Amino acid sequence: MGAGHDHNHGAQALGADSHRGRLWAAFGLLAALMLVEAVTALSTGSLALLSDAGHMFTDVLGIGMALAAITASRRAAADPQRTFGLYRLEVLAALGNALLLSGVAVYVLVEAVRRFGEPHEVTTGPMLVVAVLGLLANLVAFALLRPGAQENINLRGAYLEVLGDLLGSVGVIAAAVLIMFTGWWWADPLVAVAIGVFILPRTWRLGRAAVRILVQAAPEHLQVTAVHDRLAAVPGVAEVHDLHVWTLTSGMEVASAHLTMTPGAEVGAVLTAARTTLHEEFHIEHATLQVEPDGCGPTSW
Repeated sequence: MGAGHDHNHGAQALGADSHRGRLWAAFGLLAALMLVEAVTALSTGSLALLSDAGHMFTDVLGIGMALAAITASRRAAADPQRTFGLYRLEVLAALGNALLLSGVAVYVLVEAVRRFGEPHEVTTGPMLVVAVLGLLANLVAFALLRPGAQENINLRGAYLEVLGDLLGSVGVIAAAVLIMFTGWWWADPLVAVAIGVFILPRTWRLGRAAVRILVQAAPEHLQVTAVHDRLAAVPGVAEVHDLHVWTLTSGMEVASAHLTMTPGAEVGAVLTAARTTLHEEFHIEHATLQVEPDGCGPTSW
């Protein structure tokens, strides 16, 4: 006998969708500034500004993928063949975002090393003006994305990128001022290297979080043995086997388990107590529990 606890799969998409207006505003603002930065970087010869433009490109792409994932998840909700919707799209988007951002960072680092041996003259006036505009745009985008960053892995990815870009803009401004007053051209590749070094660890953490979800590993904050022991302690449960805990998408933990009942235990009471335990102690809202009479062994996997 089995029972499933289906906690409105549309809630996650709705949560992300509530930030859609903010996402569109951030998308438009950063896309415009990205183009301005790229054109100015090419005309001024600034590697730091070019790295900031490349980073901003991944910001724009990441937000665009977040918007696409939200739209696809809503459309899939009505398809009976997609029993879990398309929630994993946002995880795939976050992974793609991490890979692209890593590529940009590596390119900037390689180009910066080359420029240390061959100093490159930079036109500082336009570089400084555009860097200030980039800083202002990133401050606005940072404020727009912050509310959703704790709820959604893809929004968190975009938020982290904007945070890095904000600091990158500060670095570009510092490099422009330093070159303007001292003529020290190495400030430009040094700032580019600093931006790349700042980006990579955060990108790898985002990618690692996405991969954990895609391979259906148990959430890092949950100990599967603790879940097992707590379910085994539920009154009426003699044994717990075939326990699986994974993450469907950001903030949506899922569990399934077989519970062997003690003789005379009441099925409804056991299921209610087990679901309540998972909800209150582990914040698992989606659980499929199968109760079995004593003597039923575990499955092969």
